[in-house]
Amino acid sequence: MAGWVKVAARSDLPKRGLAHVEAGGEKICLVMTGDGAVYALKDRCSHEDYPLSDGELMSDDRRVECIYHGAKFDVASGRAVALPAIRPVKTYPVKVEGEDVLVELG
Repeated sequence: MAGWVKVAARSDLPKRGLAHVEAGGEKICLVMTGDGAVYALKDRCSHEDYPLSDGELMSDDRRVECIYHGAKFDVASGRAVALPAIRPVKTYPVKVEGEDVLVELG
């Protein structure tokens, strides 16, 4: 499945934090920041195969921490910003249309 896919309704997501969704066979971690921005990362830590959605959004709203080993990733770029992870995680373009949260799968 390619293209833009609805993955959630905005009202079903936390005001700030992480949520696991699946679309087109992809496991995705949605990140909702305090200012209302939405980001999407592959829901898999690049250090070990654990879901990032089990982790937490850091207080600066710019990084997600994997709770299993402390690796941190930039929510916009997926870049690993703290060891033990050294590889980035995949990111997905996101758009919000009304109540719908859409992610572009390619």
